[in-house]
Amino acid sequence: MASSTNSMLSSFFLFTVMLSLQEMYRGILASSELFTILGGFISSLLFLVLLTFIGNFQESCGVRTGWGAVILAEFVALVAAGTVHRVCITTCFLFSMVFLYEINKLSGMIHGKAELKAKRY
Repeated sequence: MASSTNSMLSSFFLFTVMLSLQEMYRGILASSELFTILGGFISSLLFLVLLTFIGNFQESCGVRTGWGAVILAEFVALVAAGTVHRVCITTCFLFSMVFLYEINKLSGMIHGKAELKAKRY
């Protein structure tokens, strides 16, 4: 399992590269409907990577992660989507909510199994 520091650094690097590429190709991403949806999807991936960075940063500082990290990551992703096209904001929000639901479901499964193991012993 990766440490929180390695995960934090790699997610920050990935966020920087993805944001740079999105800004470089924003003309292409805004050129058609399909590419506009792709721009929103890429921005929602920015949300996912930034949420990972913020969560790992707070964990390394010893601070409890909460909804503030989700709101901050979503805001940054929506601003990044807005630089491409207005429709990217909507698609980014929708894709981000799907990702957030899946992360919450996965977290519940992992922590639920850990609680069951802890109760057995």
